[in-house]
Amino acid sequence: MILRDLLAGVPLTGGSVGQEMEINSISYDTRTIKPGALFVALSGSKLDGHRYIQTAIQKGAAAVLCERAPEESGPWLTTPDSRCALALVSANWFGRPGDGMTLVAVTGTNGKTTTTSLLKELLEQVTGARVGLVGTNRNMIGGVELPAHRTTPESYELQSLLRRMADEGCAYVVMEVSSHALVQHRTTGLTFHAAVFTNLTQDHLDYHHTMEDYRAAKGLLFDQCRQAVLNLDDETGRWYRERVSCPVFTYSENKNVADLTAKNIRLFPSHVEFEALILGKISRAHLPIPGGFSIYNALAALSAGLCLGLELERMTAVMPALHGVKGRVEVVPVPRAYTVIIDYAHTPNALENILTTARDFTAGRLICLFGCGGDRDRTKRPVMGAIAGEWADRVVVTSDNPRTEEPQAIMADILEGMEGQQAAVYTEPDRRAAIAWALAQGRPGDVIVLAGKGHETYQEIEGVKHDMDDRVLIQESLREIAEGR
Repeated sequence: MILRDLLAGVPLTGGSVGQEMEINSISYDTRTIKPGALFVALSGSKLDGHRYIQTAIQKGAAAVLCERAPEESGPWLTTPDSRCALALVSANWFGRPGDGMTLVAVTGTNGKTTTTSLLKELLEQVTGARVGLVGTNRNMIGGVELPAHRTTPESYELQSLLRRMADEGCAYVVMEVSSHALVQHRTTGLTFHAAVFTNLTQDHLDYHHTMEDYRAAKGLLFDQCRQAVLNLDDETGRWYRERVSCPVFTYSENKNVADLTAKNIRLFPSHVEFEALILGKISRAHLPIPGGFSIYNALAALSAGLCLGLELERMTAVMPALHGVKGRVEVVPVPRAYTVIIDYAHTPNALENILTTARDFTAGRLICLFGCGGDRDRTKRPVMGAIAGEWADRVVVTSDNPRTEEPQAIMADILEGMEGQQAAVYTEPDRRAAIAWALAQGRPGDVIVLAGKGHETYQEIEGVKHDMDDRVLIQESLREIAEGR
């Protein structure tokens, strides 16, 4: 592609290279540079791509797009924000695939993965169209599943994925959009038909530092959407409603002024039921996913569907056939008289949600096993400890992804919040051993919740991902218990 065409829409502050040259690839990582590439130097919190400009040139980069040009002469082009520029040139490189599909974004601390999955299935069932999904635990093109490495890919990979979705006939794309992605401009250049906000609770303060900054980061999404879909029961949802410039659609369990409300809610161990009300219409809904928080995920998905022109009655008619998401309130079959649940809960709000849900159908004791990630927000650790101690009868404190931190130090932070709680506490930094211990404690009627890992099949220690799947550990532990080991 001609460089001038590649740079369409990219603000430039300077340049020393002719824009009629041919560019044969784009790279923001010198390890992937090919001769004739455009290298985009990204500034990051840990690595600064500007340090690798000379390496890129030595490997054959034809031009460099950066925020700060090197002092020596070279094929430099400067831009105010290289991350924003990468998103725009990536969109141009792949032919702006997002423009030809209806895009829906879902952001919020909790509920993104389940909401996007529900909306994808609703669109497929009601419209018969092929739908793409971009998410935390998987990407999908129709029924084909692709691996996912982060909630929202870097802009180049995102545009590449969108191009593939467009080429394979997707009419819609439903996408999880993280606060990190918004601040880092990974979705810049895309226009969303609807942008859904689920909730805002404590998370990622190691990156955003304050809840106000976290809220502002999430709010960036509404600058690139045609309609905002807001949870009116969430304080931040109400805050956005007074400030976003686009039209707003609201949903709620508690506020009758919302556009879509849920009434006559009934919770069961295997599903939820409610009446969905909108503009004088009422439709009975049955969702085969347990938990009071599932009502909010359903309302969010239904609201987005309504904004896309789907009829409420047609959506609720297909809801009984929808599926849950791996690692979200996932009941693991075990040959025991107790119940084992795996859930991704790794924030205070999510942990409270899964424990209160489990408490509703626990005939015996509620046992909670969890840890907190290393190199992440430390302030939520004692909060999660307090929540576990309040709702569970027994708590097993163990490792999640310790990364570069000592597991014992992470566990100590958690235990600070458990002082004075009535729950019996057991600590074991080895997650494998901790799961074995928890399962060995199980009695008929107990519910054992393994929180934090969810869909993940690894544990990250010192930058290395080791194979670790809670499902596998459960089966191994039960086998050892049966053999008397």
